[in-house]
This record gives sequence, structure tokens and C-alpha cells, in this order.
Amino acid sequence: MKVSDRSPDEWATDLSRRHDGELDELKALNAYYEGEQPLAYMHPELLAEIGDQIRQVVINWPRLIVDAIEERLDVEGFRYPDADEPSDELWRIWQANGMDGQSQQAHVDSLTMKRSFLTVGTNALDSNTPLVTAESPLQMYADFDPQTRAIRAALKRWNEMDPLTGMPLSRHGTLYLPNQTIQFDSSGPGTWKIVDVDDHGLGDPLVAVLPNKPRTLVPGGVSELRDVLPISDAANKVATDMMVSAEYHAVPRRVAFGFDEDDFTDADGKPLSVWSRISGRIWATRKNRKSGEDGDGADVIQFPEAQLTNFHSTIELLAKVTSALAGLPPNYLGLVADDAASADAIRSRETRLVKRAERKHRPLSSGYERMNQLVMRVRDGDWDPSLRQLETLWRDPATPTYAQKADAVVKLHSAGLLPAEQAWEDLGYSDVQRRRMQRMQDDQAARLTAADLSMFTTSPPQAPAEPLAPPAGP
Repeated sequence: MKVSDRSPDEWATDLSRRHDGELDELKALNAYYEGEQPLAYMHPELLAEIGDQIRQVVINWPRLIVDAIEERLDVEGFRYPDADEPSDELWRIWQANGMDGQSQQAHVDSLTMKRSFLTVGTNALDSNTPLVTAESPLQMYADFDPQTRAIRAALKRWNEMDPLTGMPLSRHGTLYLPNQTIQFDSSGPGTWKIVDVDDHGLGDPLVAVLPNKPRTLVPGGVSELRDVLPISDAANKVATDMMVSAEYHAVPRRVAFGFDEDDFTDADGKPLSVWSRISGRIWATRKNRKSGEDGDGADVIQFPEAQLTNFHSTIELLAKVTSALAGLPPNYLGLVADDAASADAIRSRETRLVKRAERKHRPLSSGYERMNQLVMRVRDGDWDPSLRQLETLWRDPATPTYAQKADAVVKLHSAGLLPAEQAWEDLGYSDVQRRRMQRMQDDQAARLTAADLSMFTTSPPQAPAEPLAPPAGP
């Protein structure tokens, strides 16, 4: 179906309906990242018995998995084809829109909830700097063309909330179509009122997608957490069971014979609380109240406390499974590694994690390059063919020691295989730092050249050499 075959109202209604069908799953994934998922595998009767005595213990491995990858995803610039330096103009627009921070948030949403979005629009205050925003899949949904896998239409919905009641005051939406960006207000589900239309006529929706692990039939991506959620639920359940066991079995249990309820009193004769009896205050009696005799027959025995090591070993096993599924080094999950903490061991443990981060570069780069194509199209009014070969520059996701990397770069530079500019880039210096270092190097060369010329032009004339004396006679 062509986009033009539907009216804006039909597109808004259809995208809203499809988005609503996915929202429960997205909210559940987001809850796992935030550590707010419900407790799984716990019997309802046990939950009812312990009530509020025991809180759920959350071992937030999902956030650890997402953050471990996101921390290695840093955009450093964009470079045109056949250009030696990154584009100053594209980086200026990136910085003007605060994309350093927004990109990190978009990466977290993409890894957690399958995808995130980038929207582009005109800037009424500065026509040379189009607006770019990162959007959450909790508020935005896109329709992908099954033939080209490009976005045909997209809808963003959000509510303005009353801070006192937490109820929505008003509902708004933005519909992105190939030639229009339409602003809506909504008075309720399925009701949309157009309040503004931007007829940009660009032929493409001003939206780019940042998918996580896209596939041919799933262009919107899948969550990075999908494989580990059952393991995470099991770990939380075992950790919570451990606390329940600590409540009922880790403290030594006592049984008292020959006592009645009146024996459990303090020095003032006030009854002791139930918890005092459980926690193990010293109990004593002088006589058997029923027989009137001294405390013959009164006895207290104590059961040994329960050991919780079985819970420890189970959680450790689940941590190993999570490490294998997520490609995380064992030390990330608190596991003791067998190898020594050497540079080679660190690189070996992080090989899969580094490769997973590098694999994220390609689909994310496609989204950022599409964003830049739209940015320059909005600003200049024409498509720039060179942007189809734009390169996104990423910081190296590996974590070798600085001394080791510097040693390798110095050797390559000394052998003439690596120019100084590339050496600076390999050592992780930013574009701004590299430019500053180049200016410092040029200034130093200019000073040395000026000093050499000054010595050449101001040196005193040399006195003529004296003629050689004739050789002495015989």
C-alpha cells in the first residue's frame, strides 16, 4: 500500500493501534533495565505468607549487560568520502543539538527496547542548524516498507501530565509522512485534530531509526536482553529465597519445654514480643507455674542454623550462564577469573564484548548517516549525493592499556608506516585535540625555522684566513 493511499488521520489511527499492541512488551523490557520487574517463580502462597517482611532482591544483570556495551559506543565525528578530516559542519550541528548526551540515551533505549529513533525538523531560530532529537520507542512507532525496509511513516505520541494528580492534561502527536510533518492534538483514543502542518516536500519522512540487531524480517531490531531475561528472573528468585531462608532458618531456632506464655517477660514483668523470642533473648524461669515447683522439667534446646551456601552456588552458576550468553567477562559479574590480571588476559576476556560493540557500529551508523542526509536536505533544500558514502567515526571499543597501545603506535610511526596525524587518532585523541596538536606542531616548526634564519642573517662576518707561511728551508 502506498503512503498516499491513506489519509493522515488513517495513518495516525493505524500507527497508534499498532504501537499500543507493542507497548506492554516495551514497558516490560524497560522495567527490567530499571530493576523494577515483578518477582518470578515465587509461589503465590509464599508471597502471601511473607507479605511485606521480605522485599524482592534484584540482581540487575540486564542493566549491567546494556551499560557494558553502551559504554563502548561513542560517536566522534562524521567524514565525507575521500576527505582526510571529519566534517566540521556536521559536527557543529551535532554539538548544537546536544547529541553527545542524546546519543547515549538513544543507545540505551535501542539496546533495551529494540530500537530508538532520530527526528529532524526545521529550526525557526537558526535556519542553518536543523533540529535533531532522539526519541524513545515508548513514545514513537514506525512503519517499515516490506520491500525496501525504509520507514514509510512514523508517529510520536506524548502526554502532558498534571504533576499533582499524575493524570494527563493533554495528549499530543506528531505524524511523519514523506512530504509532511503533521502536529496533532488528541482528546481521546482514536480522535485526532490537526493543529499544524509542515509541507516540506522532501519525499521522505524526517525520521531515522537506530535498531539493535536488525534482521531481514525484523528491521526494527530485537532487545539485547531477550536471551538473559529468564536467567535474570531465576537469579532474583534465588536471591530472594536466600533472604527468606535467612529470615526463618539462618538464625538458630530454639524450642522451650516446661514454659508457658507468662514466663516470657522482661525485668518489669512486661511480655516479650514475638520477635524477641525469635531473635534469641536469654530465657530463664525460677519455677514451674503450673506445679508451683522449682523449674524442674524446664528445658531449652537449639537447632543448628541453616547454611546458605547452596544459594551462593546456584547464583554463581546463573552468573556463568549470563556471562556466556551476554559475552561479558567473568569479573563483570563478580566471578573470579582463573587467569592472572595481565594485559593479555584482560584483552582475551573482553574479546567477545569488544566484537559485540563493534557489531553495533554498522546498524547505528546507518541511522546516523541517514540523520545527516536529512539534516543537510532540510538545511540546503537538495540531496547531497556524497552523503550516501558518509562514514561515522567511532571511538575504539577495546580497552588495551595506554602504554601498550602507545608503544605499538610509536613503533609504526618510527618505521615510517604511520603518519603523525593517524598516530594521534589511533591513540584516542579527539578531533579538537588533534587540531590543537597540529597547530602546536606548526608553531614549533615556525619558531625553529625563524631561529635558524636569524642565526644565518645575524652571525658576525668571519675574518679572512691568514696566508700559509712558506715552508722553512733546509
